[in-house]
Amino acid sequence: MINKAWHDANPMPAQASLDERIAWHLEHAAHCGCRDIPESIKQELKRRGVPVPKRRETMTTPPTGGAALPLGDLVDPVPAATPARTVLEGTSVSIVPFDVEEHSAALFEATATHDDLWAYMGQGPFGDLASFVDYYAVAAEKTDPLLFTILERESGRPLGHATYLRIAPNDRVIEVGNILYTPALQRTRGATEAMYLMARHAFEDLGYRRYEWKCNALNAPSRRAALRLGFTYEGTFRQHMIVKGRNRDTAWFAMLDSEWPVVKAAFEAWLSPENFAEDGSQRFDLATIREGLGGA
Repeated sequence: MINKAWHDANPMPAQASLDERIAWHLEHAAHCGCRDIPESIKQELKRRGVPVPKRRETMTTPPTGGAALPLGDLVDPVPAATPARTVLEGTSVSIVPFDVEEHSAALFEATATHDDLWAYMGQGPFGDLASFVDYYAVAAEKTDPLLFTILERESGRPLGHATYLRIAPNDRVIEVGNILYTPALQRTRGATEAMYLMARHAFEDLGYRRYEWKCNALNAPSRRAALRLGFTYEGTFRQHMIVKGRNRDTAWFAMLDSEWPVVKAAFEAWLSPENFAEDGSQRFDLATIREGLGGA
């Protein structure tokens, strides 16, 4: 059962660092049995050689005069951190807050002759740079969706963008979406690394337990990408939205914090230089690596 007095006296620090989260969860494990230590924290404890405490035993009290009802597991009520405009550094790409003045012209130029890139997006295509800037000047100010640019690490060239959206810290659920990959980013190591960086940040730095991916059910490349990256298909919401005057059925995918350690290990193995031949071709695909580690 939840130890409310302990929780009231020991709130998780706002924007907690990884070390602060580890310390909090160790204390929590000693004083409360409302939930197990998150899998990502367990993996970090093991990496540091720190014993992982067992969850305190909990009991469910049945309603008076009746049998116990099936209830969901008790969940730690501490909310996740709200994502901030931060920088995530990778080897091939960097994820940075979208800057209208710095990024608009390059992204407009890279997409101007590729109207197909906007087919399943809520915005675009744009007829000129001015209309592109007008839209993104507003989008860049929002905190949900929170817009980031994907930059080529070596040159600083904008290659695409993505957002965190439908951010629900109390439920510890967050979505990645509004993903725009220019031709220069598509099917590259950087394309995969960008999604790895955003997922790692959501799970390990911010403390989310569910990471979502949603797309138009007709968007076959997006559906394939979600499965390749380690998301699980959960179903289709029929007649979910009207986008650009057309019906949209939405395919739902998600990744859980309990699944993240295997997904992360697969990402890192795939991104390793040893996984690429001299001509840049991959030796093992991401799904095969993940399956070999025991993932879906």
